[in-house]
Amino acid sequence: MAFAGRRDVPEPPDFGILKRLARDQLIYLLEQLPGKKDLFIEADLMSPLDRIANVSILKQHEVDKLYKVESRPAISASDQFCFLVRPRIKTMRYIADIVNADKMSGRSRKYKIIFSPQKFYACEMVLEEEGVFGDVTCDEWSFYLLPLDEDIISMELPEFFRDYFLEGDHRWINSVARALQLLNSLYGPFGKAYGIGRCAKMSYELWRDLEEESEADGQGRKPEIGNVFLMDRDTDYVTALCSQVVYEGLVDDTFRIKCGSVDFGPDVTSSDKSIKVLLNAQDKVFSQIRNEHFSSVFGFLSQKSRNLQAQYDRRRGMDIKQMKNFVSQELKGLKQEHRLLSLHIGACESIMKKKTKQDFQEMIKAEHSLLEGFDIRESTSFIEEHIDRQVSPIESLRLMCLLSITENGLIPKDYRSLKTQYLQSYGPEHLLTFHNLKRIGLLTEQSAGETLTAVESKVSKLVTDRAAGKITDAFNSLARKSNFRAISKKLGLIPRVDGEYDLKMPRDMAYVFSGAYVPLSCKIIEQVLERRGWLGLEEVVRLLNGNEFSVSDSAVEDNPAWESQRVVLAVFLGGCTFSEIAALRFLGKERGCKFIFLTTAITNSARMMEAMIEAKA
Repeated sequence: MAFAGRRDVPEPPDFGILKRLARDQLIYLLEQLPGKKDLFIEADLMSPLDRIANVSILKQHEVDKLYKVESRPAISASDQFCFLVRPRIKTMRYIADIVNADKMSGRSRKYKIIFSPQKFYACEMVLEEEGVFGDVTCDEWSFYLLPLDEDIISMELPEFFRDYFLEGDHRWINSVARALQLLNSLYGPFGKAYGIGRCAKMSYELWRDLEEESEADGQGRKPEIGNVFLMDRDTDYVTALCSQVVYEGLVDDTFRIKCGSVDFGPDVTSSDKSIKVLLNAQDKVFSQIRNEHFSSVFGFLSQKSRNLQAQYDRRRGMDIKQMKNFVSQELKGLKQEHRLLSLHIGACESIMKKKTKQDFQEMIKAEHSLLEGFDIRESTSFIEEHIDRQVSPIESLRLMCLLSITENGLIPKDYRSLKTQYLQSYGPEHLLTFHNLKRIGLLTEQSAGETLTAVESKVSKLVTDRAAGKITDAFNSLARKSNFRAISKKLGLIPRVDGEYDLKMPRDMAYVFSGAYVPLSCKIIEQVLERRGWLGLEEVVRLLNGNEFSVSDSAVEDNPAWESQRVVLAVFLGGCTFSEIAALRFLGKERGCKFIFLTTAITNSARMMEAMIEAKA
């Protein structure tokens, strides 16, 4: 995909059809259990379900009472129970307990389990073991894709990251392949596919197998998406570990955006109640500031409030006819905009308060030092102080992981020291967390000898072991060859800036991290699309441990005039951050192409750390 300096960005496809498909299938499954029924919904399916079919739609299809799948079974008079669940063993035991309790009391009911997005053999095995497999009927709700916005689709599978990257569990790869198959059938055929990472490669291959089996005929159809790029989260942990400074990222870090909406508490709403706000392109205020660096947001909001006031003031000199038009056509829109504006100003103030309390500037400075590879000892001291002050177990862990990844592992002395301090500050129950982080490669210890260059190895043979140890320690800070450092140098991830970096008028994707660092994941996508493949990036691929691919579908007509050639589906396996989304949106505007994001879930540094934590609070 050759990038020309075009500014006319193609329109994204209409993803509303995905919601309609999911809703229709759910209604069909509910209607297979005719009559009144109680619906038990798994907690993490509630928000996605709300975006697809609200309570009134469920009531229309004879859903009587709604329950959350919880530890204790509800007492109900209904003759039919329907369970809408994720395929989890714990949930199967919960359902089996309900069925067995009914059997014991002689109560006769119908039970239907609807698995989303698909059922797994292990679930059926548990039902069989518990002796209830014959009492329940099982179905699948193929709800793979939830459009969160006009250019973001989420699979809402936050457990994908831990399941695949830590546990090595491949079961969700089938769901990814099926999601790609659905998108390809609706908006494809995709002409070119690129990717990097083991999971990306497996997902791509399984998707191609599914395509061959189904023999769907996409011939002659004009595609809406021309390119697809698959990337594993472990290709770039650094970006996900950095503090976010674009507005949408900060809102996510501070308030947690869940399924496209956020709960703003009393500190934002300036009242005694919380408000749930849907954050998407329909929010006129949010859509203009979501990708902006936080330093520009206040200025924009104050300008916006002045403009809004000027529009309100226009009514003063109006006659009755003009006033009537103003009230019927403009007033409602202005009031809505005013409400949103005050909410976002409240959110900014709340973010400022929280970040000032957390020494945010100091933390950003330490992060930038780690990314650039300067003042490592100073940054290590900052992390130690952070641990000793018990600021936050999640934040301390994140900073340690960032230090480890940028330095290609910690020297044993530092690793032991930081680990001991952490366990003393936050409790010994975190021991398993360190095991998990080591296994996944987020917080590792350099093995002895790893830091010796060839010259040092020769020198060490000439001296005693003890002296060799001293030499090794002396060379440690000089000889560490980090993959991140090498990749960063190769791809120019740390921009050279003369004077101040202008965050209001960004020149490259580094603005999403205050001009200090271009997100690695986004840089790889940019380079591969520019070169139409991996040619010339062999060294980078080697440093990233390979598993790259680039495939053109010869059956798809390659017509450069088609808009679809400038639409790229960026697939993040293991989660995608709002900073990466903002960076690629910026790249799209610069290069005249449109990025659509498909992710297993929206992630950030805190979610990643929480997925690794074993200590139960």
